[in-house]
Amino acid sequence: MNTNDNVKILRIYISSTDKHEHTPLYETLVFAARNNGIAGAMVHKGIMGYGSSSVVHSAKFWETNDKLPVIVEIIDESQKIEAFLEKIGPILENMRYGCLVTLQDAHVLMSKTGRKKTVFGS
Repeated sequence: MNTNDNVKILRIYISSTDKHEHTPLYETLVFAARNNGIAGAMVHKGIMGYGSSSVVHSAKFWETNDKLPVIVEIIDESQKIEAFLEKIGPILENMRYGCLVTLQDAHVLMSKTGRKKTVFGS
């Protein structure tokens, strides 16, 4: 990505307990993004929130509920994000519970590629 690219941020709001074929949905989405050559993906785990059901979930230590809000954030050039969204659309449509998907324009201020860490002896 360059600073003048037409970049989008795709955000998918789900729950930490949402699954796709026995795998956490956020994990499925991140690996799908990587496999489709998307520039970057990150999962944010919330400490408190609610969705369309209006049921508040929180990470208080006395609660045994591990259902917390999660945002999967994916960033890349507009065309790649839109093509990726078409691929994951059926997964999101077939979710048992709800989700929210947003798409936002972004302006890249800097994109610096890091170096992979080398392991001694390899």
